Amino acid sequence: MRWVCNEGERQVVEAADAAALTHNLNLDPPVEHLRMVWAIGLNYRDHAAETGAPIPTEPVVFVKSTGSVVGHGADIMIPPHVTQPDYEGELAVVIGRRARDVPADEAMDVIEGVTCAHDVSSRDHQFTTGQWVWSKSFDTFCPLGPVLVTPDELDLGHLDIETRVNGETLQSSNTDQLVFDVPQLIAHLSQGLTLEPGDVILTGTPGGVGMARNPQRWLEDGDVVEITIGGIGTLRNRVIRR
Repeated sequence: MRWVCNEGERQVVEAADAAALTHNLNLDPPVEHLRMVWAIGLNYRDHAAETGAPIPTEPVVFVKSTGSVVGHGADIMIPPHVTQPDYEGELAVVIGRRARDVPADEAMDVIEGVTCAHDVSSRDHQFTTGQWVWSKSFDTFCPLGPVLVTPDELDLGHLDIETRVNGETLQSSNTDQLVFDVPQLIAHLSQGLTLEPGDVILTGTPGGVGMARNPQRWLEDGDVVEITIGGIGTLRNRVIRR
């Protein structure tokens, strides 16, 4: 099943209809009652390698402000003080029911659906301050969409994921490269902590980010970023420098 959220109203759509809607319309984030955005760092082996970081032995968890969330087609607004805005395509998981201390083998039961995410990151502030939350939480820094797909339609452990900027492919990987897969992430996060409906989990980004390139590649005014995940669709947003 696929949902889109258009003008505040959630609609169930067929795959072909979803493709037409996402091509022609700006859409709201496909999450009802958004409550929290959990995010996972260094969760693809190739991304950890390109940053020179060791493979984590447990998930690296941080949060993004819910105020950073926008939908498909919305502009990503880069504040004047951000000099190194970077792209990070990710698979996002939306929690559908209250869950605490969930075993990994039961984790799929608490998922409402999955969608594409863009964890926009201000690298200059991230590495100057030594913390990730503020530098990844500026307004519009978390596009989600275009549709929410129920997990029964997909193999979450084997989805192609690609990020393109102005049509150029800069990230290309598969969720089989995750260090911690979706059930493991839910089991870890829910230890002694209650996940609520409307919580979103960003599962990490693959290799190819702008900061790791030579020369480095930062988002620029007018760039169009497309994040495509197999079986879900393409999240598309334009970059505007304020």
